[in-house]
Amino acid sequence: MPIITADEVRSWAKRTVIAVASVVVVGAVAAVWLWRDRASLDVIDWAPYPTIAPTLDAVTVTWLGVTTLLFDDGETQILIDGFFSRPSLADIVLGRPVQSDAATINYVLDEYRMRRLAALVPVHSHFDHAMDIGAIANRSSASILGSESTAQIARGAGVPEDQIIVAAAGDEYSFGRFTVTMIDSSHAPIAWGGSIPFAGTIDEPLATPAPVSAWREGKSFSIVVAHPHGTTIVQGSAGYLEGALNGVKADIVMLSVGLLEGLGHDYAELYWQELVTTTGAAHVFPIHFDDFSQPFGEILLYPRALDNFIDTAIWLEEFRETWDSDTRLHLPEFGRPIVIYPQASPEA
Repeated sequence: MPIITADEVRSWAKRTVIAVASVVVVGAVAAVWLWRDRASLDVIDWAPYPTIAPTLDAVTVTWLGVTTLLFDDGETQILIDGFFSRPSLADIVLGRPVQSDAATINYVLDEYRMRRLAALVPVHSHFDHAMDIGAIANRSSASILGSESTAQIARGAGVPEDQIIVAAAGDEYSFGRFTVTMIDSSHAPIAWGGSIPFAGTIDEPLATPAPVSAWREGKSFSIVVAHPHGTTIVQGSAGYLEGALNGVKADIVMLSVGLLEGLGHDYAELYWQELVTTTGAAHVFPIHFDDFSQPFGEILLYPRALDNFIDTAIWLEEFRETWDSDTRLHLPEFGRPIVIYPQASPEA
């Protein structure tokens, strides 16, 4: 049996360390490259939403990233979701405890003049939709409308119980001239093996700081925001329940497309049919296509390795031509109010 010398052991160990280090370095470089490889929205040449001269009670909508949308008719404001604090990628991946960022929330409420907020309405209770609802409600006295899990987020933030409304699916809730209807829906099956990320419910007041996994889905809704001038459906996740929107008509659909590419062309086409074809919407705005780990106000697409929104946009164009040729696709512009409905004419 050959005798292995100490020098040979040291040489073998050195080569092993070098090989492992090389693999780690190459892997790190590859990971950084993949994370930075992102498409640009500039390649999408969809027409802007038609310009409408604002009137005293025209309805505007302002996209504030992910699926946070501010509806405003000059008297009443409705905020869909409430996600301004933006935990970092490291916070999310490492499960570090996070909480609402008071400075960011104060800035956003002032910058976008949210002084007439009547309601906060999360599409479901994940952190990237409902993380800041309690802090916003405490600064505005707005009602929080959502599932029992959403109510537990509010309670954990100390929101008074009389500001919390646990929604019953199909019921209508009035806020000024707006009417909000919550319709049962489904979260997109985008987690491992076709499951739903952070599924389950929040069963007690959610105290923060907490890891993002503490914000469980609860229930997912399609939110119908109706006004005498028009109706918009907000779909906050690329999931659907077959037939849930039968009989519901809309002028506009705010269509979540986050990680839709990974669910495949056939799934995406059925999703389009359920949300757009069924409702007869004339205009569609994709939302939830931006990387929610970026600071508030910085709009970047997900890395291509996770989700290629440009491919999804091509699918949406195809579905539009196949099923709804009169429907128009538009990109939202961060922070810019869009007049979506004008003042009703006297004959209307």
